[in-house]
Amino acid sequence: MKTKTPAGVTHNWAGRELKIETGRYALQADGAVTISLGDTVLLATAGIGNPIDGDFLPLSVDFEERYYAGGKIKGSRFIKREGRPPEDAILSSRLTDRSLRPLFPKGLCNELQVLITPISSEKTFHPGTLGITGASTALMLSGVPFAGPVAGVRIGMVDGEFIVNPTYEQVDKGELDLVVAGTLDAINMVEAGAKEITEEKMLDALDLAHAEIKKICQLQLDLVKAYGAKDLAESGKEIVIRKPDETVMEELKKVISDAELDTLYAPSKPEVYKQIHILEAKMLEKFAGKIEENKTLDKPTWTESKIKEAVDKIFKMYMRAKILKEGKRLDGRTVDEIRKLSVDTGVFPRPHGTGLFQRGETQVCTFTTLGSPGMEQIVDSMDLDVKKRYMHHYNFPPYSVGEVRRLRGTSRREIGHGFLAERALEPVLPSKEKFAYTIRLVSEVFSCNGSSSMASVCGSTLSLMHAGVPIAAPVSGIAMGLVVDNPDNMSKYQVLTDIQGMEDFAGDMDFKDCGTAKGITALQMDIKVKGLPRKILAEALEKARTARLTIIKVITDHIPEPNKKLSPYAPLITTIKIDPEMIRVVIGKGGEMIQKITAECGVEIDIEDEGLVFITAPDQESGQKAIDWVNKITYVPTVGDTFEGKVVRLMDFGAFVEITPGKDGLVHISKLAPWRVNQVTDLVKEGDMVKVKLTEIDSQGRLNLSAVDADPNQFDAKKTAGGTSEARPPRAEHGSRSDRPKRKSFFR
Repeated sequence: MKTKTPAGVTHNWAGRELKIETGRYALQADGAVTISLGDTVLLATAGIGNPIDGDFLPLSVDFEERYYAGGKIKGSRFIKREGRPPEDAILSSRLTDRSLRPLFPKGLCNELQVLITPISSEKTFHPGTLGITGASTALMLSGVPFAGPVAGVRIGMVDGEFIVNPTYEQVDKGELDLVVAGTLDAINMVEAGAKEITEEKMLDALDLAHAEIKKICQLQLDLVKAYGAKDLAESGKEIVIRKPDETVMEELKKVISDAELDTLYAPSKPEVYKQIHILEAKMLEKFAGKIEENKTLDKPTWTESKIKEAVDKIFKMYMRAKILKEGKRLDGRTVDEIRKLSVDTGVFPRPHGTGLFQRGETQVCTFTTLGSPGMEQIVDSMDLDVKKRYMHHYNFPPYSVGEVRRLRGTSRREIGHGFLAERALEPVLPSKEKFAYTIRLVSEVFSCNGSSSMASVCGSTLSLMHAGVPIAAPVSGIAMGLVVDNPDNMSKYQVLTDIQGMEDFAGDMDFKDCGTAKGITALQMDIKVKGLPRKILAEALEKARTARLTIIKVITDHIPEPNKKLSPYAPLITTIKIDPEMIRVVIGKGGEMIQKITAECGVEIDIEDEGLVFITAPDQESGQKAIDWVNKITYVPTVGDTFEGKVVRLMDFGAFVEITPGKDGLVHISKLAPWRVNQVTDLVKEGDMVKVKLTEIDSQGRLNLSAVDADPNQFDAKKTAGGTSEARPPRAEHGSRSDRPKRKSFFR
């Protein structure tokens, strides 16, 4: 094998140098490149393995985070090595997989592995889109059949202006976070979160993204031309593309009539599969002789599994043709028709909020749990450590599709669907200042016949409103499908609203659209063809909007607005704003004060740097007790305020009264009562409670109090105890304030 000279290409991308190089690292990989933008560098490799049996593409894609890339050590005290990938890395892996998968030839059965490893990260922008481009380039160089190149682009929008490859900061404060992948000809993957932007604006963003994609695709072609793709024959690797044996299917086509296929059309999934099994049994009986004859062959043409597979393919082809010719769908709906909708809330007693959403045979219940601010999730990644006060988790158990399988932890699909629903609802959630709770949603898929992720979005809206979370607007979601006659020109097609399971499997697109009546909040698109033109995207977006509005009306007819009261089982959270300088007072020395409040009141207290204090209590009484305590210790003295304070020290010239914990002031003997008082002890002793009014704060911050101004009659019962009933002015013989012993100032 000849050693090649390393090669590289560069492109000025959004004002920065994008560089792709090969031939320097990972030289034993079938394809390897480094792709860099600024100080962010990723290594992308492609490996080609042996062929395996199966009717699926054996492709695996992994985005492998490395903490050293960001100059970090993992935050766990006990595990410092990278282990199971974090959710963000899994989502990046899925983005790349979804971008690449449609571009391999059908029947390719070699194991393919794509690994994307960040080597260096400047931590200013998300590297996921570079991973898509790097993976595509590595595959182009590997020699595997691949209809690339494909490139990934992220588009942001701040103040109505689009930004190519936005920073984390621009995404956070902007209205759009859109990731698009595509080829030179068309877009083939979309993932977006948005703050209720219009369909027209989204199309403009997609157009901009594809224009940038074309430039980066050409850059990949330039590199492949300069370096050359690998000749797999030199390394002894053979690409195997198995063409399906059409013998069985061609024979079955001759004997299965349209009338028999029409009997498979039914309004419910169980009925459809029942009729399919009847037809399968009929074909097995008809061709039993051929199955028997083939039993002695090493690779028999006629087997039970091949006959069942042929029946399935014939039916799906018939179903696609019927949609294109007649607009008739499996369950009898028209192409724009939504399945029957049903909604309910409060269906289970103890969760803080529940929302049950059913669309046809897809049934999802979302549960809302409200917690204290301290329950926020800390996400530790190679780039940024962030806190999440809102989480959405999606569970897809085997019983939801009538199956039995072992549970092996959360799947990538479940993580992806949960993230999509999370993005869909995030723009309408109240700010932490208005609603301090940490919010966790869990969507349980009870039954599924397609579009369970969008049902979880609708169920989440219902659940949040039932829980009393003051969302800005209800959000709904719909899954759109597509059937095309010819993938090469797409002149004849049908966009389908609200696809069910078999339409998803047999169709050419799964386009998930979420939003409010005002605009889009999340998008996700996967296709099985090589790309989609703008015309089809625009039609899908418009039909999705119509469907979203229909669903929102069903939701608001059931629950017009969020409940005004929280569940009696939800914790009570009160927010207090204090001077940030007073945070140290609430915490106390070594945390002594905050621990004392939480222990005695039975509450949780969370404090933020800007002075927001969140008190989470199990009931109103304990919460109010903690609130009063915090208010007292953070009190800033104001002349004119009155208190009931405790006498803490006696002097000849007056009494010191504690008005709030740690703050006391002097009641001069002349201000104890409206008559002459000979001795302070005639009226008060240490520990007595006295009503006082703050009359002055002197230049040194000392507090002057008056019992007379607060309540002149509070010592009437003690008039004869060493005093006189004659009112008199203050006595000069007690001396000036400057002659008194110094005492601690409030502002110490």
